Amino acid sequence: MSFIKFILQDWQSNRGNVKGRVFMLLFRIANFCSTRRMYFYLGCLYIIFYKIFIQWLFTLEVPWNITAGKGLVIFHGQALIINKDVVIGRNCTIRHCTTIGTKQKSDGSVTHAPVIGNNVDVGNNVCIIGPIHIGDNVKIGSGSVVVKDIAADCIVAGNPAIVKGNSNRLLKDSTINIR
Repeated sequence: MSFIKFILQDWQSNRGNVKGRVFMLLFRIANFCSTRRMYFYLGCLYIIFYKIFIQWLFTLEVPWNITAGKGLVIFHGQALIINKDVVIGRNCTIRHCTTIGTKQKSDGSVTHAPVIGNNVDVGNNVCIIGPIHIGDNVKIGSGSVVVKDIAADCIVAGNPAIVKGNSNRLLKDSTINIR
């Protein structure tokens, strides 16, 4: 994939989301530099800029070397924390105040990071923690705490998150009654 195609792969997904477009452009440039050895030394200064600009000014802790598929959308980019080992599939949406990372066991060791499938929609203020897998086409409600695997095509919500419905079936009402 050419440099231009690589850095613009999320441009259409973030249409109307200026902050998301700026963040994704800066993220993809840093990601390009960090994953290609020949650009590493050229990219070192840019990566320092990325850490200062993105982490301090945007308040987004999104490492430049995570694996994120095409079409990633970041809405309201504030207080977003993603562990460096997280894998995010294609066409995912992540909202503000979300943490996606590992957890520390009582013996001090750290678990593996979550793997998020394609077309996953993560609400705001969500915690996705531990060595879990989130299937494709999952919708995670705001304020959910996800600590177990989620099968594909589910709607989950709550603390701890539990399945509330199936994202494939047509809902009669556009809202989900969560109790």
